[in-house]
Amino acid sequence: MAENKTRPTAQSVAEFIAAVEHPTRRADAQVLDAMFRRVTGWTPKMWGPTLIGYGQYHYTYDSGRTGDFLATGFSPRKANLVLYIMPGYKDFGSIMDRLGKHKLGKSCLYINKLADVDLDVVEELIKAGIDDLATRWPVTPS
Repeated sequence: MAENKTRPTAQSVAEFIAAVEHPTRRADAQVLDAMFRRVTGWTPKMWGPTLIGYGQYHYTYDSGRTGDFLATGFSPRKANLVLYIMPGYKDFGSIMDRLGKHKLGKSCLYINKLADVDLDVVEELIKAGIDDLATRWPVTPS
C-alpha cells in the first residue's frame, strides 16, 4: 500500500512564510500562523513543501490504509489561501453562513484574502474542526 506523500519536513515555517511572493498573501499567512498558534496552542510544522500544519492525527480507514496527517493548518497558494480546518465529517453550515466570501472543497476552505472573511468565524472554525476531528481519531499536538 502506498504511503502518504505529504509528511512533516524540517523546513522552517517562518522562512516559508517570508518567501511567499505576493505581499497580501504573505501578510495573511503571518496572521493565520499567529491565529492557528493561538487557537491550537501548538507549534507549526511544514508538511510537504507548502502546507503549514498544527498538530497531527493517525488514521486507519476501513480499507486498511493508515497514515498520519496534519490536524489543521493552511497553505498560502498563489491563487488563494487554503485552510485545512474541516475534517469533512460534520456540517459546519451554521458557521460558514457567517464567514464571508469563500469556496469549499471536501475538507478545505478557499479564501482569496483574509479581508473577505470574519476572522472571529475563522477562529471558531479552527476550533470546531479540531474538536470534530478528535471525536474520530486521536489528535496529538505538534
